[in-house]
Amino acid sequence: MHTIERLPAEDFTGCVKGLAEVLADAVDDGASVGFLTPFDREAAAVWWRERAPAVADGSLIVWVCRDAGGIVATVSLALPGKPNSRHRAEVSKLLVHRDARGRGLARALLATAEAAAAEAGVSLLVLDTRTGSAAERLYLTGGWTLFGVVPGYAADPDGSLQDCSFFYKPIT
Repeated sequence: MHTIERLPAEDFTGCVKGLAEVLADAVDDGASVGFLTPFDREAAAVWWRERAPAVADGSLIVWVCRDAGGIVATVSLALPGKPNSRHRAEVSKLLVHRDARGRGLARALLATAEAAAAEAGVSLLVLDTRTGSAAERLYLTGGWTLFGVVPGYAADPDGSLQDCSFFYKPIT
């Protein structure tokens, strides 16, 4: 059994430890999500704490998925502040702890972010992911459109450059 909840700003700091666990696990598992090894839970916690102002001002929405053991997955939606981009948002940090994979949590979190984007008046979502990853397959089967691959765009945690696939999805 799992629950998905949007983190209000006043609860965000109290969830940093669980968010850090999920992020550190993803990096440890080789996910290309912006960090190089060594990357431990404290470094992950620092990164999440730095997101607190954006959560407080509403430009970053964070959801967590919990099971009986605590936070096992997360996704974020970044809302741009520029007047000419308020119709779009970026899905980021869709992460599921290795121990919780295979339960449909990533798909459920993605659907949650998509529904919230629609409710917020967002008409276009974008994201990127490592080419050939399980995440890429999730987006391809979830109605997202691949619009390009950039060779060597991002580094894996070990520093090796990887191709990155870019997706968009109109929200109606």
